[in-house]
Amino acid sequence: MEQPSTFATLRSSRRVWAVASVHGDAARLRKLHAAVAQRLQPGDRLVYLGNVIGVGPDSGRAVDEVLRFRLAFLSRFGAFAPDVALLRGAQEEMWQRLMQLQFAVDPAQVLDWLIDRGAGASIESYGGDIRAGQSAVRQGAAAITRWTGGLRVAFQKRPGHQSWLSALRHAAYTDDGGLLFVHRGVAVERPLDAQADVFWWGDRNFDAVDAPYGGFRRVVRGFDPQHRGVVETPHTVSLDGGCGQGGTLIAGCIAADGALADAIEL
Repeated sequence: MEQPSTFATLRSSRRVWAVASVHGDAARLRKLHAAVAQRLQPGDRLVYLGNVIGVGPDSGRAVDEVLRFRLAFLSRFGAFAPDVALLRGAQEEMWQRLMQLQFAVDPAQVLDWLIDRGAGASIESYGGDIRAGQSAVRQGAAAITRWTGGLRVAFQKRPGHQSWLSALRHAAYTDDGGLLFVHRGVAVERPLDAQADVFWWGDRNFDAVDAPYGGFRRVVRGFDPQHRGVVETPHTVSLDGGCGQGGTLIAGCIAADGALADAIEL
């Protein structure tokens, strides 16, 4: 699953199915996958727009479901590994930070910040004890390392999960330069390779993009802080119904010309 670049390239794409933030709702993701499978056409590609884990009830099984459907998608005639792109979201970034908690200047503050923003659900999904972590940050680096080490071992024992995490990319685009897929936003004043963490922490003016960014016909994102569902502007598409937080899960099908050709919301 590993690719050498921080960006994924979707080649010869007729349409791209883009899956919004799942937030650990594995049951809803499985239903969405079943619906997408019924509508697939030759030449379709697939991109997960980040936040597969966190916030919702079962992060571990949500990753299992991504891995299962990825395999099914690639089992179709003429499909290849690069036809599926996996993007890093804020929740995946927070998981990485959690694994490095012992190096934080103020680990107690960082842990509270992560938990407040949904990482607690991921910790519990992989069998971690939040109270034990809060106790460890009061004891020092050695105790924190033991606690995060236990989480890391539990994560790595789940088949394919470490490979999934390692395969996450910052953004994806079609090889014709027509479509750009991101987790949360882009800073239009910066080139693509200078976005840094804007991809997952976001730009507040996504809806205000009033010209094609970087020559792309449309920029598609999978996390909207307001969870407004499908929101289209002439140059952007936002997909987020609040899955994992009592809302819906959305997959949008984006045609090569940037049009929203289809959408599923469950």
